Amino acid sequence: MIYTVTLNPSIDYIVEVDGLKLGDLNRMKRDLKLPGGKGINVSRVLNQLGADSTAIGFLGGFTGRFIDDTLREESIKTDFVMIEDDTRINIKLKHGDETEINGLGPAIREQEADALVQKLAGLQKNDIVVLSGSIPPSLGGDFYDRLISVCQQTGAEFVIDTTGEALMKALVHKPLLIKPNHHELAELFGVTIHSKEEIVTYGRKLLEAGAKNVLISMAGEGALLITADEVYHANVPSGTVKNSVGAGDSMIAGFVGTLALHGDPIEAFRAGVASGSATAFSDDLATREKIEQLRPQVTISKR
Repeated sequence: MIYTVTLNPSIDYIVEVDGLKLGDLNRMKRDLKLPGGKGINVSRVLNQLGADSTAIGFLGGFTGRFIDDTLREESIKTDFVMIEDDTRINIKLKHGDETEINGLGPAIREQEADALVQKLAGLQKNDIVVLSGSIPPSLGGDFYDRLISVCQQTGAEFVIDTTGEALMKALVHKPLLIKPNHHELAELFGVTIHSKEEIVTYGRKLLEAGAKNVLISMAGEGALLITADEVYHANVPSGTVKNSVGAGDSMIAGFVGTLALHGDPIEAFRAGVASGSATAFSDDLATREKIEQLRPQVTISKR
């Protein structure tokens, strides 16, 4: 089983207006409410790929019920800890450019945090846990450490999709996959990167620090997969970018889901790039149809 952990989920409220006028009345051209959060995005795309997952994390209030109900309607298994505070709402305001207004998120109480840790205590050796996104301030910066410790005790693999110190601290525990983009990679090492060769150099440093697979997205330049044996490059399929939300989560879902189903890291890489691109070219997350349409366009080559 693949478990996705979203510590600070949201309703993503997408609002489209023509000619935004600050300080005046504006009328929506279109709006859309979606279950949001990086781990939740991973579960939704895994579902499109035919890979079972269980979405866990913290949900509360009417907003939390909306998220849980929507995931269940999509036939996604859920096992969230229900909390006292309401789950946040993030506003994506589209008016030519896109403006994001993210909610603060709920306060997580100690007993609620302990309940989530306990849910992972039943992990099995072949399970994969995907840890994605920000940590609510009330949990403290080391909460991922607690979850990684449970993974190690049970023998489960884990994937971590975060940045900065939290990512660097996790490397010693040998995550199955990490996925910085090229900007985040440069920030991790406090450098400016000018070429793919430098990306490979710093990506290998993450491998040496403990990561089993390093997947680096490079926007229009494609993506790199660095393993213990090889470095692979994938191109980007052709299409029109419509959506900036969830492409990285979709790439993780494509890689992890395909690796879990078939055990082939090259095909997992191909599926990851196709899934990330399918989301970027869509209004919402990738669909199975869109992923399969793009998959043949992804060419993998050794560097």
